[in-house]
Amino acid sequence: MSVGCLRWVLSHALRAACGDSRACWTPASRFTICSGRSNIITSSWRCSPFSTAVDDTKETLPPKKKKQDPRGHATLSHVGHSIPQREIQVISETGENLGIMHRANVIRMMDTQGLKLVLLSGSKDPPVYKLMSGKQIHEEKMKLREKQKAKPAPVQVKEVSFSSGIAAHDLSTKLKQVESWLEKKNHVRITLRSRRWTPADNLDQALEQIVQQLEVTVGFVATPKLIQEGQAAMCIIRPPSAKEQLKMKKEAAASQSADSNPTATESKTSPDSDTDTTDGPIQQ
Repeated sequence: MSVGCLRWVLSHALRAACGDSRACWTPASRFTICSGRSNIITSSWRCSPFSTAVDDTKETLPPKKKKQDPRGHATLSHVGHSIPQREIQVISETGENLGIMHRANVIRMMDTQGLKLVLLSGSKDPPVYKLMSGKQIHEEKMKLREKQKAKPAPVQVKEVSFSSGIAAHDLSTKLKQVESWLEKKNHVRITLRSRRWTPADNLDQALEQIVQQLEVTVGFVATPKLIQEGQAAMCIIRPPSAKEQLKMKKEAAASQSADSNPTATESKTSPDSDTDTTDGPIQQ
């Protein structure tokens, strides 16, 4: 009998004696089963929702772009020696137009004179650059900052609406809110609606009288007018400008001087003469 047949007979006899139990399996079979179990456990662990392993196939999100300040474009910065164009139009330090020059010549001029190159207009063909010193760049940046600070803030338009039958206390509260908005240099849109089931009559005049109750001086962006087919009236008021304030001060000063020095309007009358002009004879 060959060795292979003998091994097969012994293995079957061993299985029959052990009742086909897995505990009597050979070490080779145990190794195969354990390796299969480990592969199943590993694969299930990778797919488990409690796993902390990082999925390599997950795409990384691109970094968020920062919001750029629109005022940040109004700055000056020199390009150094990395001039992207081959030929450019150059303005000298003193403002003289040097014409179109090759970038190699411009770089040589920058190195010899100790200047920096600043882009003035990239939309032209060829683009326009200017040679500037560090002091000039600093002064121009300071000028740009001052211009940006001098720009007025955008005007906000606040809105308030009420009916013509509003109570006096509620109206005073609304007017105080309007005054606070005007003090903050805002425009205010006021809408006066007609009462329900009540015919609208002269709402524009009523709105003008309400505006006159304000304790601050105002100017009109839009004077009171009827809207919504006459069922409401609207106006937009604003703080007075400097010219309007000066004009009102002059008018107030003129009215005060007129009140303090009233003009005399009495008419002057001349006395009548009672001299006799008779031609009678003179008696001696």
